Amino acid sequence: MNKAGFLILFFITISVFGQQEPNLTKYKTTIQKLDALLTYTQSLLDKEEYSKLIIASQKGIALSKNHYKYLSTFYLRQGIAYEFSNNQYKKALVNYENSWKYAHKVRHIENQTSSLMRLNYIYYSLNETQKGKELIETIKKVLDTTKSNYVQAVLYGSLGEYYLNTSEYENFILYQLKAINYKKRLDKSEPNTENIGVSYCQIASAYVKMKQFDKAIEYLNESKPYIKTSPYVSAFSCNYLLQCYAAKKQPDSIKKYYNLIYTFPTAKDSLFLNLSFANQSMSKYHADEGQIYKAYYYAKKAVLFGQKSTDEEILMEANTIMGRVLYEKGDYKNAIKTLKEASKNALNYDKEFFVIINQKLSQSYAALGLWKDAFYYKEIYSRYNDEMMQESAKQSIANAEARYQNKTKQQKIKNLSAENTIKNIQINDARKQRFYLISGLVLVFIIGLLLFRQNQNRKKTNQKLQLLNQELDEANKIKARFFGILNHDLRSPISNLIHFLHLQKENPELIDEETALRMQTKIISGAENLLSSMEDILLWSKGQMENFKPHLKNIPVEVIFEDTEKHFSAIENIEISFENSENIILNTDENYLKTIIRNLTGNAVKALDKNKNGKIIWKAWKENNKTFLSITDNGPGENLEKFKALYNDSEVIGIKSGLGLHLIRDLGTAINCKIEVSSKPGFGTTFTILFQ
Repeated sequence: MNKAGFLILFFITISVFGQQEPNLTKYKTTIQKLDALLTYTQSLLDKEEYSKLIIASQKGIALSKNHYKYLSTFYLRQGIAYEFSNNQYKKALVNYENSWKYAHKVRHIENQTSSLMRLNYIYYSLNETQKGKELIETIKKVLDTTKSNYVQAVLYGSLGEYYLNTSEYENFILYQLKAINYKKRLDKSEPNTENIGVSYCQIASAYVKMKQFDKAIEYLNESKPYIKTSPYVSAFSCNYLLQCYAAKKQPDSIKKYYNLIYTFPTAKDSLFLNLSFANQSMSKYHADEGQIYKAYYYAKKAVLFGQKSTDEEILMEANTIMGRVLYEKGDYKNAIKTLKEASKNALNYDKEFFVIINQKLSQSYAALGLWKDAFYYKEIYSRYNDEMMQESAKQSIANAEARYQNKTKQQKIKNLSAENTIKNIQINDARKQRFYLISGLVLVFIIGLLLFRQNQNRKKTNQKLQLLNQELDEANKIKARFFGILNHDLRSPISNLIHFLHLQKENPELIDEETALRMQTKIISGAENLLSSMEDILLWSKGQMENFKPHLKNIPVEVIFEDTEKHFSAIENIEISFENSENIILNTDENYLKTIIRNLTGNAVKALDKNKNGKIIWKAWKENNKTFLSITDNGPGENLEKFKALYNDSEVIGIKSGLGLHLIRDLGTAINCKIEVSSKPGFGTTFTILFQ
């Protein structure tokens, strides 16, 4: 994405306020009228109202006549309006050239610098290669003669952009770092600070092009303190981070930065441009992963936002991505239609996209059996792809030659230094030199030997400490697991027994004979079940104390469900049902699975504590050769933040908060199953266990 809007111009201020067009008849002198128009056009520039800015700048130009400073400024602002209003580069070019001419006449340093900067971009956009080279020579001459930190900050940045556009990334990074150095010498105003951040982002974009994504992330992180007050630039930075993490295939970071881009409150055009670029990255990522329908979903959004942005370049890129996705979907006719739309301006903006478009057009026609058209686009693809390869090869050779010349110069310097050293050695006393040399070598050898032995001893000690720490850590984890098992598996049955006994003791008048008999039966049954569960858990825990490892065997799910039903038989006011129509048999550790299911059931019971019509449903089924168990309750539901302990090992836990989820996660991992949760406030909670 080579969008010029990514740059924050030094001459654009940040404040945006309502400004009415001035009534010039109120002012007596021409200068007063021009100052009023300057203030008005600045407000239009801040608010990106480019159509109004063109009209107001024309009035200023007509009124300026021989006032070259004002004339230069109005031409500059009208050029910006044309450039950023549907990329009217040819009209912008005329205005920038006029601005440079009049600024040069009156030595207006800010307008001279700004005009040169924008001309550099316009010559590149219009493919005016020769004019671009001549402009670069002019910029270098200005840099040789100026002492202004401001001029050097801006123009070194322009030199960097020139080399970025010609893919000379080493030169680009060199000049951009120089620009940053001079920007840091300027005042600490908000616009200047943001420009430093922008420059770091541009360096990151070069590393993205070179596919050095870790370096790109390093510079993007470097830019964050400088752009934190600019949502516009922050959005672009997030887009590049998204692109980097998509290339590195890190789904959590991809999701984080994709969602973050939607939070930045920028101007409409900027917002749509950023959203289009973000969805392009998501589409390419899913296409590369073979998830073509997800890729198509994001490609549609990229095209939609590209259309809303009214930016031809970003729309071209979005249509290219869509064309690729349609081709991979097998929708060759629509792929051809979309790719042809993208190809209209692709060569002007990005030769690499133009090559991709023609390659996919050739492949789409070939898939339809239209060989003549396929061959035609194949030839275009081959020609421009060869040009790109040749340019890349030339650049590689040029860089290699530059490095070779640099090494040659360094070698000459070393040779001269060696000659001087030899002469100095001949002057000094040879015997004394040899004595000092031998003494020094012996001393260095002794010190080196001592340091080596010390280092070896330290390594051995560290290894022993590390082994002891690992054993201690494992012992603590086993202890925590068994505390969790005892807490969650025995707490609920004991609590129910105590509740029944208290009720019988403290309110006997509320219990009739039939209810008393029923409660006694439940108490006896609950106590027997509790005793059985305690025996079961304690025997298992004893056998696991030394090595906490699962023992796999074939277990019918029905046996697990019967144990769970028996374990929670004392629960009242909650209907617990079990569905196992396929009579599924699992190869797993029975005790591990029982513990997981008891914990999940216990959590569901707690969630339904205040629900008069509580229901818990356990289901077992097979799908795509995989086995699933799920528990669903109709409780109040929770925000997913409440279940962080199920996924995050670093989450702080205690006996009453999070220990059960950590236990479930660890036991599930041990028997090779994945546990997922779905919960919405007011709609209940579902835990699903997937056996791999």
